[in-house]
Amino acid sequence: MARGHADDLAYVPAPRIEVSPRRGLRREEAARYVGVSPSKFDTMVRDGRMPKPKRFDGCVVWDIRRLDLAWDALGGDDAEENPWD
Repeated sequence: MARGHADDLAYVPAPRIEVSPRRGLRREEAARYVGVSPSKFDTMVRDGRMPKPKRFDGCVVWDIRRLDLAWDALGGDDAEENPWD
């Protein structure tokens, strides 16, 4: 078969399968879940606006239910008029 032929494709590994929904989220996933960058999420964990993670067997995982409770407790500008509306 000639090089560059359509059947001569390089091996592409299968994508990593994520089970969803999950109860625990890693740092980057938890930050994405609440809509902030990982560094902003770290700040929010340090100042108590977001919960501390659970740690077990070397894993650091945030409980999605605790993230939801922390999100609900956040103050915000929900009642103010949105300038984009």
